[in-house]
Amino acid sequence: MTMAGKNKGDPKPAKTLPRERQPRKRIRIRPPALAPVRLPVPTHHGELAIGLAILLIAGLSHLTGASPLVSMALLALGGVALALALRASMVDRRMASVLAESEAVNRGELEELADRMWELRESEERFHGLVDALGDLIVHRDRSGRIVYVNRVFADLLGRDPSTLVGRTLSQLGIDIGLVPDAAFTDGECLSSTDVAIHTRGGVRWYSWIEHSVRDDSADSVSHRAIARDITARKRAETALINARERAEQASRAKSSFLATVSHEIRTPMNGIMGMATLLADTELTPEQRTYVGAVSTSASALVALIEDLLDYSKIEAGRLELEPQLLPVNELVENVVELLSARAFAKNIGLGCYIAPDVPETITADPGRLRQVLINLLGNALKFTDEGGVTVAVSRAEKNGAPALRISVSDSGPGLEKDDINRIFKDFEQVDGSSTRRHGGAGLGLAITKRIVDAMNGAISVASTPGEGSEFAVLLPLDAEAEEAGRVEPVLEEVNAVILSPFAQEAETIAMTVRVHGGRAAIAATAEDAARLAEESGRPFNTVLVDASLESDDGALITRLHALGVGGDRALTLITPSERGRLPAFRASGYGAFLARPVRGRTLLRQLLGSKGEATWPAAETHDRTHDAGTMGRRAGGLNILVAEDNEINAMLARATLSRAGHRVTLVSNGREAVEAVSAPGTRFDAVLMDLHMPVMDGLDAINAIRRHEEETGLAPLPILVLTADGQEETRSGVLAHGANGFVTKPLDPDELLAALELQVTA
Repeated sequence: MTMAGKNKGDPKPAKTLPRERQPRKRIRIRPPALAPVRLPVPTHHGELAIGLAILLIAGLSHLTGASPLVSMALLALGGVALALALRASMVDRRMASVLAESEAVNRGELEELADRMWELRESEERFHGLVDALGDLIVHRDRSGRIVYVNRVFADLLGRDPSTLVGRTLSQLGIDIGLVPDAAFTDGECLSSTDVAIHTRGGVRWYSWIEHSVRDDSADSVSHRAIARDITARKRAETALINARERAEQASRAKSSFLATVSHEIRTPMNGIMGMATLLADTELTPEQRTYVGAVSTSASALVALIEDLLDYSKIEAGRLELEPQLLPVNELVENVVELLSARAFAKNIGLGCYIAPDVPETITADPGRLRQVLINLLGNALKFTDEGGVTVAVSRAEKNGAPALRISVSDSGPGLEKDDINRIFKDFEQVDGSSTRRHGGAGLGLAITKRIVDAMNGAISVASTPGEGSEFAVLLPLDAEAEEAGRVEPVLEEVNAVILSPFAQEAETIAMTVRVHGGRAAIAATAEDAARLAEESGRPFNTVLVDASLESDDGALITRLHALGVGGDRALTLITPSERGRLPAFRASGYGAFLARPVRGRTLLRQLLGSKGEATWPAAETHDRTHDAGTMGRRAGGLNILVAEDNEINAMLARATLSRAGHRVTLVSNGREAVEAVSAPGTRFDAVLMDLHMPVMDGLDAINAIRRHEEETGLAPLPILVLTADGQEETRSGVLAHGANGFVTKPLDPDELLAALELQVTA
């Protein structure tokens, strides 16, 4: 049957596709006969012939003289028959026309329906082709988990035909994917995802399985439709990354262990070198010999500092930088660091000052060891690169991102930094001058370590510098929300009008700032004439004079000159370094009522200026003269009875010499077991034990544990035990204290520090 010039049995020609994208074989569809087959239109010739015959008979009857009634009846009957035949013919023709029109419409609709079915089939094939080309798996399962549909990619992955997979479950195919329980549905649907391994002929492949489950309550059915993407390459990369990270961590641990071991092995002989140099310096030496001994000590200290930097860098690189925040007195910590490094400034004849603003809180929460390390690195760098002028440390309150913060700045009058140098000095192993002709040594790790520590404290570090004018390094550390607000600063020095005579302008300025912030007035002068001029310009005489000892002679010529110029007033104080303490009697005889130790502490300055004439005391860190402490310990009745457990002969000799000079009795053992036996021996009681951490036979920690057990069993009072070790890491310190030690002394041993730590523990 034809349709509008088309053969119903001939579909549209298929488009030519590449062999690898050829669609499945097209199914030929023959549409059903929705329209009736066209029937021939009846002609009704018989009915017309009958009608004409009746009319003919009626005429003949009339001609033959039949009754007119009969003729009329036949005529009427023939007319009716002829009319009915004509009418039936017209109705049939009209019906045939209607049927023809209806057939044409039905055939058009049928052709359009066939075209649509062809297009749908083509679209479906194109969709399946695109989905298969993506390489994703598509699976449709019913409520019981049986497969309703899978795409060609899924079937090819398992080496099956799609039709053979319908009705099976994933578990039967070796794929461990469960079904979403009904309780997991929210608003009739649930989306789940997981990574699943599928065993194929080519090995295990990993897929990211995402399944959308829909529940139809009205039909009481559940449909699970899933799409899975191949992530085997990603899984392999993740595995390789994990393995690489584990290898890197193992290498990092090995490196840290190696550095710790090398550090210990280097520190052990360095302890002997530095200790013996210290003992040698206490003997009678010629000036030349004393210079050589000082060079040995300086070189050894530089090597120890380098070891410390390498250990810290290794720890930071390994990600083991752990902070131990605690409450600490920030004023004391900063001033202690300044005093600790003041000897470097005095040796270079440059100034060193410290100013702490009154609004700085008394205590902050931070890691004291790491904060001290930051200050030592910044201040040490400033002192190293400054040859003229001075260095200033300032502490004040500031803000960081709108929150309260502590600002610690270190300013110097050194050579300054170029802009390019500022951008790289915080990188590892970078130095301002990296050439072979550089004046200053170092590994280039100090600032890199400092920045890492500051970042770990959630702080920030910055630098501002002008070549030829100096640099300022500033650290911002966040303060706790409960950090106390600064109260009003009372003008307690409002009666003080001071002049400071010093060749170190930066250091003098920090003293003047302390005086001014507490209500006083302060001016800085370099000579007596400058002081007189300033007094004349201000119109008020100075009532307090602070004179640097380097400007004064033993006969008091400067103070005499000041009095002659009308400068001096009621009170005169001298600023001295520790090495100038021997000049104090001469200064007192010249008219100086008190002295202040450089670098001057703010509270010590206030205490002196608020008093009248009285003796000034050294700052807290210097209050107890170490030689006096050693003498006090030596003057104890017969000294102390001390057990030293040390396997290194040089370190043992150094400890024995230091303790013997202080008047103590020393017993030496070479391992932990001998130490335990000595402490446990009847009739013997030691006042303290110095225990090396690493020894043969029995190490220090095991020996401490054994001693503490012996004390518990016998009811003896705990014996003070100080651990001696070259490992200065914080975890080591915490570990030995947790094992029962009372204190911790780091090698290389400093005789004064050893005696001070021993006195502290014995007194406690």
